[in-house]
Amino acid sequence: MGEQLRYGWTTGACATAATTAAYTALLTGEFPDPVEVLLPHGRRPSFALARERLTGAAATAGVVKDAGDDPDVTHGALVLATVSPGEPGSGVVFRAGAGVGTVTRPGLPLAVGEPAINPVPRQLMTEAVRRVAAAHGGTGDVVVEIAIPGGEEMARHTWNPRLGIVGGLSVLGTTGVVVPYSCSAWIDSIRRGVDVARAVGHTHVAGATGSTSERVVARLHGLPESALLDMGDFVGAVLKYLRRHPVPRLSLAGGFAKFTKLAAGHLDLHSKRSQVDLGLLAGLAEDAGHPELAGPIRGANTALHALQLSQAAGLPIGDLVAARARRTALAVLGDAPVAVDVLVVDRAGTVVGRAEPATGEP
Repeated sequence: MGEQLRYGWTTGACATAATTAAYTALLTGEFPDPVEVLLPHGRRPSFALARERLTGAAATAGVVKDAGDDPDVTHGALVLATVSPGEPGSGVVFRAGAGVGTVTRPGLPLAVGEPAINPVPRQLMTEAVRRVAAAHGGTGDVVVEIAIPGGEEMARHTWNPRLGIVGGLSVLGTTGVVVPYSCSAWIDSIRRGVDVARAVGHTHVAGATGSTSERVVARLHGLPESALLDMGDFVGAVLKYLRRHPVPRLSLAGGFAKFTKLAAGHLDLHSKRSQVDLGLLAGLAEDAGHPELAGPIRGANTALHALQLSQAAGLPIGDLVAARARRTALAVLGDAPVAVDVLVVDRAGTVVGRAEPATGEP
């Protein structure tokens, strides 16, 4: 039996711990270490402090993020909170320090110009400030600046630049807990990508399974980066969100193997959760008038092998896969007013299949 993967803590949880410690020190002169925080669902983890600094005007505390066994780009990052007195009656005011991004585009759950500190972490830190103020006689009127040294470089490996968050990372988390290899963060980024595209007025967006297909679809349709959704294997997440929040045109682009799965009705294209159906490809060949290819395709080593066999026989199987994949997409979108086209791309970036909307239909 495999070893259970270890959970970790979000940047929002770490920022809440650092804020709690810093405000406590500002009011009492002492940093609690470790510092306990209250997270959603009643969790009360304790965090060791990696940084402490107290001056007359402010207190800074730092926590090193432990993402558990999740492959998180921010694992090991130092999350710093500097707390200083605010204007009377101001409550908690958030600022972005070095390595924390700023929102520059509409469509996110934060206003343009705001620090990229998401609503739930803001709520957690605000509640922590209130508890510390109640315990130690504070007013709760403070400025909280969150910084993540090196965060601007880390952010280059996230979706932030595409979402219009510049200058660093986002402070994230809805539960405070990082679930190893969770799909939720990726799917949330897909949704935010759609929100941003709609907010800036894009009428055409594209979802691609990888960087090669993304370059092809962006070049073909002349799409800006803000119209490109980081779909990956989660085509179902794109389609289901667009069903509720439609954009007039959607282009789907991906490799032959992955879109063979979509053609078969799979909405999660990861190799662990769906497999290529060579029987489907053999059936497409038979229906297209190439029964002699059915046997070789069923016995093919891979989807690529099946594609090569079809191409050698002059069968445009990529177009057939694209058409079936488009049919799957339209079934998920239902009555949503979204026109769909599909591109099937090989590893070299060559379009090997295409399906366009028919005249007068979505």
